[in-house]
Amino acid sequence: MRLLPLFAAISLILAATGVARADDAPAAPARVVVRAAHLVDVQSGTVRDNPLVVIDGEQITEVRYDGQVPAGAKVIDLGSATLLPGLIDCHVHLTGDPGEIKGDYYEAILKRSAIDSAILSPIYAKRTLDAGFTTVRNLGASDYVDVALRNAINRGDIPGPRMLVSGPPLGATGGHADDTTGFSPWIEFHSVDGVADGVDAIRHRIRENVKNGADVIKFMASAGVLSAETSVGAPQYSQEEMNAIVDEAHRWGKKVAAHAHGAEAIKMAIRAGVDSVEHSSMIDDEGLKLAKQHGTYLDFDVYNDDYILSEYTKKGFPASTIDKERLVGRTQRENFQRAVGAGEKLAFGTDAGVYPHGWNGKQFATMTKWGMTPMQSIQAATVNAADLLGMKDKVGAVATGHYADLVAVGGDPIKDITQLQHVAFVMKGGTVEKNELNR
Repeated sequence: MRLLPLFAAISLILAATGVARADDAPAAPARVVVRAAHLVDVQSGTVRDNPLVVIDGEQITEVRYDGQVPAGAKVIDLGSATLLPGLIDCHVHLTGDPGEIKGDYYEAILKRSAIDSAILSPIYAKRTLDAGFTTVRNLGASDYVDVALRNAINRGDIPGPRMLVSGPPLGATGGHADDTTGFSPWIEFHSVDGVADGVDAIRHRIRENVKNGADVIKFMASAGVLSAETSVGAPQYSQEEMNAIVDEAHRWGKKVAAHAHGAEAIKMAIRAGVDSVEHSSMIDDEGLKLAKQHGTYLDFDVYNDDYILSEYTKKGFPASTIDKERLVGRTQRENFQRAVGAGEKLAFGTDAGVYPHGWNGKQFATMTKWGMTPMQSIQAATVNAADLLGMKDKVGAVATGHYADLVAVGGDPIKDITQLQHVAFVMKGGTVEKNELNR
């Protein structure tokens, strides 16, 4: 008990010292201006010269081109660089990475848990942010690890992109969300997953996800590639079940993303009213028409086929998985080209986590190879993506009232889209997270 006065005295001294240091510290500048040679204006689809982006706190308060820096503002001069809005990836998995699998497919499945994911996911979040992606939508994570990651980033505990998260994705027993598929029935996996069958169970599962912090609802409308089902695209929920998913999610104010490779599953999901179809690999003409009629966004993860076919055999994945990827890879890219030509609503989604985090920018080159202009591919990852996420008044453009999310590259991404694989400057919410231009 005699130690209590001593502790009290120490606390008073520390408090007094802290106050003195706070008083002595120079006041932060009220205003920051980011200056560069060029700005990709994604709202108008043009490139403008000599922008001055005026920032107060987290927000952009003005974008001007008169060369006049407001008095007292701190200037971040990026020289000859080109500015863009912070990039958005609408389909990532920040709680996993193929780098976890060291030549043994079963290592990650049987020897790792949600604890491993929780420990490693901040690394993947930082890599994604450093790659210029300041906002992401995380579509699928067991045990609500993505919710905890989002919350830690929002609190400022760790660096990472702004996140919308789904928690465990919904799926049918034996389907793409069922981790026990292909294993002995005597092996038990103890985790929170999204397996649910029938309308009542589905509604309950959605309410559980919302209760535990989900921003968006994801479900498996079809079979998949990186799971043990024989099919890659067959529907795995009935139309009645898909309708219930969308009805319940929208009742709670949550958008819905449907994993769907097969043509029929895609059409069923669109008819149910989903906000986006992920992968969209085998979409047919009727599916394209339905998507346009319903205003449904399509996300084509057209880069990762290269990585899966070149690396997954080395990592010990079953031959059936590689065969399924061969079935959908080329078809998906051809259908992406058709979707571009049809003027569909397309957003940028990579499925990062299937390939290494931080490589998200590699998809821009694949998108331009298969039909998009460089500007269209950038708009898919900015204004279009922001619209899909319901955040078009906050992110996806360098505009007054938006978060001060900025990235910069050394060259001209309109002439060379691979510049976006080498983002040199990243600002998120007015805070510089990376700057390799002024070293």
